[in-house]
Amino acid sequence: MKKTTSPSTSRRAAEPGDIRTGLEPAVIARAFRDNLNYGQARFARVATRNDNYMALALTVRDRLLQRWILTAETYLAQQSRTVCYLSAEFLMGPQLGNNLVNLGIYDQVSAAMTKAGLDLEDLLEQEAEPGLGNGGLGRLAACFLDSLATLEIPSLGYGIRYEFGIFDQSIRDGWQVERTDKWLRLGNPWEIPRPEIAFEVKFGGHTETYTDENHALRVRWIPERVVRGTAYDTPVVGYKVNSVNLLRLWKAEATESFDFQAFNSGDYYGAVMQKMVSENITKVLYPNDESPQGKQLRLQQQYFFASCALQDMLRLHFQKNHDLEHFSSKFAVQLNDTHPAIAVAELMRLLVDEHQVPWETAWAVTGRTFGYTNHTLLPEALERWAVPLFAATLPRHLEIIYEINRRFLDEVRLLFPGDEDRVRRMSLIDEAGDRYVRMANLACVGSHSINGVAKLHSELLKDGILRDFFEMTPGKFNNKTNGVTPRRFVVLSNPRLTSLLNERIGDGWVKEAGNLRQLEAFADDPDFQDAWLAVRAAGKKSLSEFIQKELGLRLNPDSLFDIQVKRMHEYKRQHLNVLHIITLYNRIKRNPHLQVPPRTFLFGGKAAPGYYMAKLIIKLINSVAHTINLDPVVADRIKVVFIPNFNVKTGQRVYPAADLSEQISTAGKEASGTGNMKFTMNGALTIGTLDGANVEIRDEVGAENFFLFGLTVPEVEETWRKGYHPMDFYNANPELKEVLDQIRSGVFCPDHPDLFRPLVDHLLHHDTYLLLADYASYIACQDQVGHAFLNPRQWARMSILNVARSGHFSSDRTIREYCRDIWKVAAVPIADEPDATPA
Repeated sequence: MKKTTSPSTSRRAAEPGDIRTGLEPAVIARAFRDNLNYGQARFARVATRNDNYMALALTVRDRLLQRWILTAETYLAQQSRTVCYLSAEFLMGPQLGNNLVNLGIYDQVSAAMTKAGLDLEDLLEQEAEPGLGNGGLGRLAACFLDSLATLEIPSLGYGIRYEFGIFDQSIRDGWQVERTDKWLRLGNPWEIPRPEIAFEVKFGGHTETYTDENHALRVRWIPERVVRGTAYDTPVVGYKVNSVNLLRLWKAEATESFDFQAFNSGDYYGAVMQKMVSENITKVLYPNDESPQGKQLRLQQQYFFASCALQDMLRLHFQKNHDLEHFSSKFAVQLNDTHPAIAVAELMRLLVDEHQVPWETAWAVTGRTFGYTNHTLLPEALERWAVPLFAATLPRHLEIIYEINRRFLDEVRLLFPGDEDRVRRMSLIDEAGDRYVRMANLACVGSHSINGVAKLHSELLKDGILRDFFEMTPGKFNNKTNGVTPRRFVVLSNPRLTSLLNERIGDGWVKEAGNLRQLEAFADDPDFQDAWLAVRAAGKKSLSEFIQKELGLRLNPDSLFDIQVKRMHEYKRQHLNVLHIITLYNRIKRNPHLQVPPRTFLFGGKAAPGYYMAKLIIKLINSVAHTINLDPVVADRIKVVFIPNFNVKTGQRVYPAADLSEQISTAGKEASGTGNMKFTMNGALTIGTLDGANVEIRDEVGAENFFLFGLTVPEVEETWRKGYHPMDFYNANPELKEVLDQIRSGVFCPDHPDLFRPLVDHLLHHDTYLLLADYASYIACQDQVGHAFLNPRQWARMSILNVARSGHFSSDRTIREYCRDIWKVAAVPIADEPDATPA
């Protein structure tokens, strides 16, 4: 399985005999044996697969750390401005394969493992996936880290080292079952504990005023409890460069983990209680926040990592510069959605309370430091915290927010005199009924830049949920359409396609994705189309073999692979997809000679544990699959599969196999989407609405190479304005009526015939996401898909042009725009030796 493999250019890394840095297969094999013996304390005959994986990971890590030392020395010497990316999620995916690709040593390591009697692909399968994210938000953060390193931008990712990540999903009797994600159970060879980099984080208590030595009035926070945040570093290497940046995750620990006095008095539980309570903060990703305790824990998590990150930045700043007015010259901090928005108030506290910076100066520094990325158009997804909870958890920050708010609302009243409705909407405190702290408003006020993540999304922000802020400070607003890294999602995931691309246009596209445009010249070449179709067939065959092995289902690789893999949510409309499946099923049952291509429908995605309707949709998918897959009338013509526990590793199998990418959210609900980009880069055609980044994908690839259906955003708004009555669509469309009646009457769940009645009743009487309004358009568009797939040459041409025109959706392009427009940072190339070694 050949990858792009030219070695990096570091002179140190290329020293042929150096067991730590050498890149030749024989040297790597020797280093592997060394790490197996002295890192894992094993010899070959008794080594487990995990022992071998760990030894290989340590061997690769040595080569990362050699570059990290060069990088750190250069950054320190040059005092480069650093991007700090704050995110509650970093869905990094398995590290071994990606690091081999970026170091350019995939083939060398494969040869070394063969020499050792091992299979590299088998060791890649051994790696546990860090479940430190829930979906697109965390995966975007990971793509950005890859691009920052590849573009040689000094950067640090800051987040939480969750002991247990997003749950592992299994399917039992068609229902989602959540299991604990014990990703650290067998160890994590990529992280480096930094016990000397630790900070105290306060919670609860009260504040008091005092007069300092200069007779200035100050505030002191007297906390109820204090925890320690300890750093764990993961190196992130760029593609074929020497740059290695860091992902720094924080683990919560007790300041005193064992109460010896309590233990001696017989209070064994009390002796370790502080340790347990403190460590709960980083125990699990997104604790269920339906209870007051869950809400408090989520707020504690967000403040914990934001505080640790900012204290770490101050530590780094003071290594060379003690003038805090220049803090923003050293760091550009990006808030990845509202989870880290508390950082605005925390930086103010650190500057004003801990370092006695005057308020006006501190506020100017804060505003220059932060940028805010919004990721949602759903008002209910904009975080807010009940004031009593906030006061009990972060009393000093509430005081700071009140003062920020007082000064800010004075500005609003000056600019919009007499408009008290606007004042109420823009206030950092929601005063309607129970009082809440609005975190998105805090992020907007405390940042110099506010960006959306797709052109449509950014425009809808300005016209919708952030309209007041846009009208007050239009210069803050900009768009940065998301992107994905082609290193992981093409080079690593789709080596056959990578080889074909390299053969025809060279490998420059891996770093300059715009070079993919050169493929347009081959779109009508029959020989290239044949090679293209062969690559696609091989990808589908590989996924079919995986599904047969894991699920025991035999798929037809020649069928149309129609795939929807994403977080389960009603607005993403997986159940609209199901309505089409049942419609097609009914048509074939009525007319077994119907001329349609065979289809395999594949789903994947997790539902939030407390989200019943999303879980019911998973159950519906599996119930429909059970009925259809056992029906001999449609055998080999329709197959429905739900792939459990969809994650980055599974995605790397799925994206290269897709013929059709389902991007069917209600127009105006999806901020951007990044799965749509991964599918497009791998040659899938998209069926979708004009929502999120679908709009730009269609613009780039051409309307003739995109299957469009559904209401537009203005049409959605007009539908609601006029009064939407889903029953009208039900009564007017016999096929739709038949499908909904089948679901509601228990055809797909005869043992519990009323099971899906709540879902159908909601569609008939509410239909929040307009499935019934879009049904007819969707079915007609799917008919076009089926007709197009029957012409392999035409389909191949469309697929080639999708890839050729996908370069715009590389995360490298996105990061270049952030660097140019928001962060104002430049590349810092890392030479074989640093320019100057600091004293």
